[in-house]
Amino acid sequence: MDTPSDYILQLGRNAKAASYNLATAGTMAKNDALLAIADELAAGHELVLAGNALDMETGRAAGKSDSLLDRMLLDPDRLKALESDLRSVVRLPDPVGEDVQGKLLENGLRLTYRRIPIGVIGVIYEARPNVTLDIASLCLKTGNAVILRGGSDIRHSNKALMQVIHAGLEKAGLDIRAIQSIEDTDRAHVTSLLRMDEYVDMIIPRGGGSLHALCRDQASMPVITGGVGICHYFVDETADQEGSLTVIENAKTSRPSVCNSLDTLLVHRSIASEFIPKVVDHMAACNVDMKLTEDAMATLNGHGANGRVAAAGPEDFGTEWMDLILGIRVVDSMEEAIDHIRDHSLDHSDGILTNDMMNARRFVAAVNSSAVFVNASTRFNDGGQFGMGSEVAVSTQKLHARGPLGLEALTSFKWIVEGDMHIRV
Repeated sequence: MDTPSDYILQLGRNAKAASYNLATAGTMAKNDALLAIADELAAGHELVLAGNALDMETGRAAGKSDSLLDRMLLDPDRLKALESDLRSVVRLPDPVGEDVQGKLLENGLRLTYRRIPIGVIGVIYEARPNVTLDIASLCLKTGNAVILRGGSDIRHSNKALMQVIHAGLEKAGLDIRAIQSIEDTDRAHVTSLLRMDEYVDMIIPRGGGSLHALCRDQASMPVITGGVGICHYFVDETADQEGSLTVIENAKTSRPSVCNSLDTLLVHRSIASEFIPKVVDHMAACNVDMKLTEDAMATLNGHGANGRVAAAGPEDFGTEWMDLILGIRVVDSMEEAIDHIRDHSLDHSDGILTNDMMNARRFVAAVNSSAVFVNASTRFNDGGQFGMGSEVAVSTQKLHARGPLGLEALTSFKWIVEGDMHIRV
């Protein structure tokens, strides 16, 4: 039996070899493969749902939380959405080979700056099997080979999805080694992958802070971190309160287990006594539990909202809830709200609810998250919603790419220099 390092080494060699072939594949060949994968997914619903059912059964038996089980779940509607996402990537422009700038030098040399695939990308993620297809489709479209390492919670789902992917690649005549998965759940393989800079050009971790720290500390290749967010709204004194309730509900409840869901509500003091009771009643009706600061609690005058409110603790505003829980705090000014966001945000998705466009502009200029929202749900911070088809992750760092990582973020560049037997003198 191979040691972990030997196992990953072979995957790396396979991926590197496949990346050379994939980099020269034309747009039509890549699109044909994406359509073939979509067709195989449509035909393989029973296979994928059976694998997912095993993972769900194991997760429930292990006492996994409802929010984690929701992240793990695949059902017919979600599979149809994934199939649609695959087809939507086909319709997106292929960035590979695009000349983003060019110029003719005085000496007659012609320079072109051209988009190219990065090469081999390693993606480490946890309990979201939809990520498998999102990453596979975007890497395939951009000519990158990819090594996937999904969490052990979804290993049966991923095994079924990889069967679908490889069947599609084979049907389209592309190298199935272009998309590989680490099926062995031994965590030592993650460390081995992080050391394979000879074969892997970039690592993207999608998971909690501990996974990000592991990758930053141990990877010998560049790392793009994303997928963790403590998301905020500041409700200023001019906000449309009824409209704000609708946005807050959507941001918190439409899918509470994801990284762009709302965690903290900051309310301007001048409207707190009027607005916070409205928020509490509205969100309690949506089965949301709330953690309130002392002055926020005072606005309720003892009203307990069916037991859905509790005093906020010292750590509650530094927590990514990923559940039906919302922190609420009163602030005296936009500046105090911005200071709170700077102290607690993880630079993912933060926003303002306001009818004052000067306030909106000040907020947008001061808050440096990957996406800043004005009167819109934080749930829009998503590659599909931004017209990218899907995403590999939502990057919260500031170098290379930021926000949803779509097709262009998975490319690099090279200079093309054309001359007429030029020599340097």
